Amino acid sequence: MQEIAAYLLLLLGGNESPSADDIKSLIETAGNAEPSDDQINTLLGDLEGKNVHDLLSEGMAKLKDVPMGGGGGGASAGPTASSSAASAQAAAPKEEEKKEEEEEMDLGGGMDMFGGGGAGGGGDY
Repeated sequence: MQEIAAYLLLLLGGNESPSADDIKSLIETAGNAEPSDDQINTLLGDLEGKNVHDLLSEGMAKLKDVPMGGGGGGASAGPTASSSAASAQAAAPKEEEKKEEEEEMDLGGGMDMFGGGGAGGGGDY
C-alpha cells in the first residue's frame, strides 16, 4: 500500500513516470518503512502502459454503486397539524420543567452514580 501511495505522490509532484528507484527513495525518505522490491515491481508491471488518471476514474465509477456509511436517520416529514399542536403544548409548561430539573439534580445524601456511597467516592472496583 505504501508503494502505491508513494507512486501517486510522485505523480502529484510532477514525476510523470516514477521508477522503482524513485518510489524506494521516497519511502525511505519518509522513514519508518521498508520498501518492498517485489511490491514495487508488481505495481510498476501492473501500471505499465496504463494511465493512472484513467484507472482512478474507472475505479470511482465502480465505487458509485457500492453502499457506504451507516443507515443514519430518516429525514423529517415536516410539520403537521398534530405536531404543531404538540409543539404549542410543549412550550407552555416551561416553569414545571425547571422545577423537575432542580429536583433531579439533588441526588440526596451525597450519593454518586458510580456507587461510591459518600462524599469520598471511590467505591469497590
